[in-house]
Parts: sequence; C-alpha cells; structure tokens
Amino acid sequence: MSQKNDRAARRAKLEAIQAAERRKKSRTLSLAGIGAFVAVVGVVLTIAWLGNDPDPATASDTGGGDSRLVRSDSHRLTEARSGQVTLVEFLDFECEACRAAHPLVEDFRKEYEGRVTFVARYFPIPSHFNAERAARAVESAAQQGKFEQMYQRMFETQSQWGEQQVPADETFRGFAKDLGLDMTRYDKTYEDPATLMRIKKDVTDGEALGVQGTPTFFLNGEKLQPNSYDDFKKALDAALAE
Repeated sequence: MSQKNDRAARRAKLEAIQAAERRKKSRTLSLAGIGAFVAVVGVVLTIAWLGNDPDPATASDTGGGDSRLVRSDSHRLTEARSGQVTLVEFLDFECEACRAAHPLVEDFRKEYEGRVTFVARYFPIPSHFNAERAARAVESAAQQGKFEQMYQRMFETQSQWGEQQVPADETFRGFAKDLGLDMTRYDKTYEDPATLMRIKKDVTDGEALGVQGTPTFFLNGEKLQPNSYDDFKKALDAALAE
C-alpha cells in the first residue's frame, strides 16, 4: 500500500475512533467539566484541546532544573542534539485517540530524529480501567531500561486488552516476559507504591498545565493547536527555524 493510501486508511480509522471517544465522554463526563476533542479533518491526528493555556509560572522551573513540562526523570523517546525543540505528549495507553495518533508521532520521530526531543508523559484517564495498570507496567519496564519497548507494545496490543473491565495485570506481565525482563524485579516494581507515585507526578503536572484529555501535546512549552498534519509539521519546522 502506498504512503498516500496508508494515510487515507489511518484517517478513516481515526474519524471512527474520534466519534467513539466523543460518545463515551458525553456519557461519563459533564459538558461543564470538559472541552471536546478537535476533529482534525483529513489528518491522522487527534489532540485534546482542554483547559486553558499553561500559566508561565506553572510551566517554569520547579527546582532542580525540573519543570512541569519536562523533568529530569521524564522519558525521552528521542533526544535532540541541540536541545532547541522539545515536543511533550501527555498520553494514556488505553486511549484509542492516543493509539490513532501514535503512528504520526512515530513518523515525526523518524523525520526529525536528532533535531527534536520527543518526551512521553503518563496521563491515565480514570474511566479507562487498565490505563493506570498499563502505565505501571511501562514504568516497571523503564526501570530495567525497556521503556520504549513496552511503550510500543502497549499501543500495538491495545485492541487486545483495552476497553475491558477486567484487570490486565497478567497480560502486561506476559509482555514483560517477552521483553526478557527480570521478572522478580518487575513484579516488585509493579506493586511498589513509588511506581504509582511516579505516574501520579506526571498526572499532577499535566493537570497543572490544563491537560484534561489525551493526547495533549506541548511544543517548546506552548500547547500545540494545529488544524491539520501540515500545521503540525509547520509548527515543528518553525520551532527549528527560530
């Protein structure tokens, strides 16, 4: 399949996912409490435009060189040589919109490798039964140097365990085995309250920045609000040109 046809197929799938996400949110959250996902017409991209723009004081350094956008322990998928441009994504591994956006993020990572730092931050949505468990599994893998491998596995397999009201702990443990992790260490980390605290720290930062839905992106500290794939690319190019 050509790249053009592949994108068209992703676009159709994304539109169906967006509609499902909007229906689900309308059932579980009041209109006063949330915004709506922006339907990006003609693009394989879903971004939650919720809350206000981040307060500069909130996004600024919080001590030790950390900030609410990127901390020293934040997971960097790709590191830019210059450190000039950073794209931060707050994500939920059970979120269908995040899964739909994932191939686009991967495309951008390849295209801008060495020029843009890509940072993934946890933001499990409470209404997603296994989202927090998935984040714990990914963080447990990260403690053994396998963050990206488990991150990728979650999106690749989301259709197998997502949208279910039964614990997926054993499924995630199986992923850890497949990755060759030390299972005694994995089990200990998975159940360690410190692992959950690490995830909740990301959630707290996201909430302070106005994140209420996933995926939400920030480019060099500013919430990214493109209307199309081209807008997203232009924003990255403009940030690199500055």
